[in-house]
Amino acid sequence: MLDLVTLGETMVLLLAEQAGPMREATTFRRHIAGAECNVAVGLSRLGHSAGWISRVGDDEFGRAVVFRIRGEGVDTSRVLTDPDAPTGVIIRERREVGPIDQVYYRRGSAASRLSPADLDAGYLRGSRFLHLTGITPALSESCKNAVFEAAEIARDAGVRVALDPNYRSKLWSADEFRRVVRDLATRCDILLPGREEAELLTGESDPEIAARDLQHLGPTLVVLKLGAQGALAVTQDQLTQVPAVPLERIVDPVGAGDAFAAGLLSGMLRGLELVEALRLANRCGALAMCAPGDMESLPRRAEVEEQGVGDIRR
Repeated sequence: MLDLVTLGETMVLLLAEQAGPMREATTFRRHIAGAECNVAVGLSRLGHSAGWISRVGDDEFGRAVVFRIRGEGVDTSRVLTDPDAPTGVIIRERREVGPIDQVYYRRGSAASRLSPADLDAGYLRGSRFLHLTGITPALSESCKNAVFEAAEIARDAGVRVALDPNYRSKLWSADEFRRVVRDLATRCDILLPGREEAELLTGESDPEIAARDLQHLGPTLVVLKLGAQGALAVTQDQLTQVPAVPLERIVDPVGAGDAFAAGLLSGMLRGLELVEALRLANRCGALAMCAPGDMESLPRRAEVEEQGVGDIRR
């Protein structure tokens, strides 16, 4: 049995080497980027088993994606190679603070052709967690159908479903995001929005009120990622808040939310109390901001244990 299965697009990332606006960048370094695979790799590095479902193109970028993720210990046996569509590409500028501009070349990509027919129901049922994001349903109608079908298969089998909204304004409108993600949240057990996503989904600016509103949709646990203010979690009878881990310098903030999700799910898989799982999540998120690229600085178990965050040796 796998600890976690996730599905979604992974792209080749061309990341500017110089900090500043993209128009001034002259050299780029190739990385691999994808919110869902970040969580799978993050869990693998923390000592868990994870599988990733997707499509890649029958091209060198597709082979690079699968080679890298498989090399991180993630099961890629349910990744399909599509001979008729390319692997997606993302180009991103480098900034330590403020908004980060990025350009996608993913329309018509192999991953956008993911459909319910690509799902192995037995594979989904044989995991402890299913991890989903709000990115995949924005890629295409068939991707949206695959995400909802995966959630239904998992819930019917007693597999806990975690959802990170991961709003991407370049993929869909705020109204469509709100409608689809609120609907998807009714099929989930754990919801992991950021502060702005929670406000977008509820219209509430107060984090606790927003979290309670989202909990009414069905999730038993709602965790708000509050950046420098840490994290806030609500269950039916409990509110827990933990402070952020201070950092002297942020190298690359992208991917911190995925590392946070991996840390939280790792804590839950190991049976930690909620407050300890949140501390572990915060530490993982902080460590992920200490190097460029989406997955390069996802922490390994030994790194987190050295920081003394929770007892994850269970």
